[in-house]
Amino acid sequence: MSDQAQPAQGPGASGPGPDGAGFTYRGAEQELIVVARPEARLRARPEGVRSAAGADVSALEMFLGDEQLTLEPLFGSEERLQQSSAPPGGQSGPDLALFYRVRGGESRAQELRSRIAALPGIETAYVKPGAVPATVTGGSGRLKEGAPATPDFSGRQGYLRPAPEGIDAHWAWQRPGGTGQGVTVIDVEGAWQLGHEDLAAKLAGVVVGTPLTDLAWRNHGTAVIGVIGGDRGEFGVNGIVPDAVTAAASFQGIGTAAAIHAAADRLGPGDVVLVELHRPGPRFEYAERDDQRGYIPLEWWPDDFAAIRYATARGVLVVEAAGNGAESLDDALYERRPDEFPEWWRNPFNSSHPSSSAVLVGAGAPPPGTHGRDHGPDRSRLAFSNYGARLDAQGWGREVTTTGGSWDRPGDLQGGPEEIAWYTDTFSGTSSASPVVVGALAALQGMLKAAGQPPMSPERARLVLRATGSAQQDAPGRPASQRIGGRPDIKAAVTHLLPQAVGSGRAERYWDELLPYPRELPPRLRLFVAGAWRNLDRPSPEIRQAVHAAFAGGRPDVRVWFSDDEIVGLVVTG
Repeated sequence: MSDQAQPAQGPGASGPGPDGAGFTYRGAEQELIVVARPEARLRARPEGVRSAAGADVSALEMFLGDEQLTLEPLFGSEERLQQSSAPPGGQSGPDLALFYRVRGGESRAQELRSRIAALPGIETAYVKPGAVPATVTGGSGRLKEGAPATPDFSGRQGYLRPAPEGIDAHWAWQRPGGTGQGVTVIDVEGAWQLGHEDLAAKLAGVVVGTPLTDLAWRNHGTAVIGVIGGDRGEFGVNGIVPDAVTAAASFQGIGTAAAIHAAADRLGPGDVVLVELHRPGPRFEYAERDDQRGYIPLEWWPDDFAAIRYATARGVLVVEAAGNGAESLDDALYERRPDEFPEWWRNPFNSSHPSSSAVLVGAGAPPPGTHGRDHGPDRSRLAFSNYGARLDAQGWGREVTTTGGSWDRPGDLQGGPEEIAWYTDTFSGTSSASPVVVGALAALQGMLKAAGQPPMSPERARLVLRATGSAQQDAPGRPASQRIGGRPDIKAAVTHLLPQAVGSGRAERYWDELLPYPRELPPRLRLFVAGAWRNLDRPSPEIRQAVHAAFAGGRPDVRVWFSDDEIVGLVVTG
């Protein structure tokens, strides 16, 4: 296979490891996946393997017995799949009943793959490299008595601010449903610090799988949940949607596809599954690398694609990290079907092929000067981020302030002996970008629900992200044609989803809010028009003085044009 040129060094070009160096998470296991032939209709049970169609599977049963292996349905029994509320296989995606996972023989996975693939009743088998976080349960409890109080770090969360710097979470918090009420998000990865002091309000815990014990994995998951659902209060950070329910699904012991499938089964239309993992891809023969070059999204693998398609067919939004491999997903390399994949497989990165309907997220640079550092032009592609036509949106890929430690160490923003009080300023990668996009989508779903509207479908969510937001910008050597998409803009997306006619009227009274509450909101001039208060954020001194003078004169004539509760025009006469 042809190699890629090493990405140029400079702003945004360093890899996603600590201090710009490479870093690899340990502990993820390979998975040996088997795809059965439809005509065999295998039934794998603890007592052995049978064929419901009467096919001869004695060779398969003998092989499993000799090698002391177990074949188990990847997504549950066929009976259970038939009872699912999701549409069956076929038009909605691959038939989930054909996928199996081999238990045992992990050290000989490649040897076993070729042997089992040749047996009657088996279409193919393939080995999936271990999945790792695309970024860069421990103990829980209370802070020790006398420990210093955590300060307020929310001023460092630029991604919460108005567009184009952030996604305008502050604006969303002023709207019904904008803090994520009624929405549940499940994060699929490896581990979390579930006892963190800033994740107490809406964290529902682990719903499936067994968390890894490695500290780096735990810091990663904690950082992800903090971006989405950090408690809103006087200390620490603020989550984008603090009123959304967050939960965790670990792939350890069950595999990534089964974890995604199980998470989707626990959600309803409009909820969100976040896939915070990527894997070594075909660029370097699926080899694990410390620099993560060549790593790609999980949907490349047939069983992961099937699980994601199952979720989106249920109306669940799936947000997927695009990966940190510095890869063009438009490359012809990805059109080549691996020999081990089933013949029906098609490149999921090609828009002319069946889509998983997941939102694919790339990593963009934050505004220069954030935390005193410069990663290139705001919203430009960071060099480690994968890119291509398949990507839908970007989030901050550097300088994300959130809960948890820094890689495999205590927090760089706040460390100390208490893991439940760690914070970081340097969460990075498509792993930090993806929860930013999840937060924006959850805020929009909450607002739609509060307005009595149906939630966005997966396809509509992708269309809204592509139609609105702050556009990607060029960087030297990384033009916007290397697509990662725009940064979400909640305010613009709401206008797209819930267009309101512009109304007008004469102001009856006013309130000059010099010290807003909550304090994250900007100063506002509030005018009572047409039976409701309308808001003008950050009024200029001239507008403020003119309104004051009009009302002080006793016969005010202040004409206001508004959309919903936002002032879009104002004229003071007299």
